[in-house]
Amino acid sequence: MTASAPVLEVRGLAKHFGGLTAVGGVDFEVHEGEILGLIGPNGAGKSTIFNLIAGTHAASDGDVRFAGEPILGLPPHRIAARGILRTFQHNRPFGGMSLLDNVLVGAHVRFASSLWSIVAGRSRAEERERRERAEALIDFVGLGEARSADVTTLSFGQGRLLEIARALAGEPRLMLFDEPAAGLTPPELERLATLIRGIAARGIAVLLIEHDMHFLLPLAHRVVVLNFGMKIADGRPEAIRADPAVMDAYLGSYAAHR
Repeated sequence: MTASAPVLEVRGLAKHFGGLTAVGGVDFEVHEGEILGLIGPNGAGKSTIFNLIAGTHAASDGDVRFAGEPILGLPPHRIAARGILRTFQHNRPFGGMSLLDNVLVGAHVRFASSLWSIVAGRSRAEERERRERAEALIDFVGLGEARSADVTTLSFGQGRLLEIARALAGEPRLMLFDEPAAGLTPPELERLATLIRGIAARGIAVLLIEHDMHFLLPLAHRVVVLNFGMKIADGRPEAIRADPAVMDAYLGSYAAHR
């Protein structure tokens, strides 16, 4: 799994808000086709790291390289165009648009032609190719039966699948999942785990924030644990379960339940 060069390299990443250190010199990497879990208590710095990678926050220190190239300081749209796409904790469908068009919104970073050329009908070949790909993604995430539905009537779980299809439409090399299991039923969780494995099987690297350890630990290839903005562990799930520092900081309730 880690024989290839990393897709994402995070070195000494730090973020300070005034006198508060949200992230303090964190190091990790993610490889092609790897599912890396990022866990820790509330306030540990997980979402801040996502925002630093995605370009929505400016880092105070450190280095982030994607496919060997530095990306800190780039605006979010340029980072997305390089192949880092994310999903969010809350579903964000565009009402008044079809399911297909909702997915196509995610492909805008890949259109070679201008948006005006596409709207004016001068780039029909590219538009047709993108629509065919979007249709295939709708089937891939399991929304084929809902393709004609009003997106505002989708269930919460279906809305989560739409978010994933939209991100995949941008042809990512790395996907950032921010608590994708939140609010899902057990059957939906099973479907989500299968989908994330399928994404990784396509060679896409996955970085996953998740609080549900029953969902994450059987899914992840490797886990990074944060506490108070610092990395306290990095290893395979079975090693993370047995790490005393991790147990003390975060996993005690998980182990007790098991």
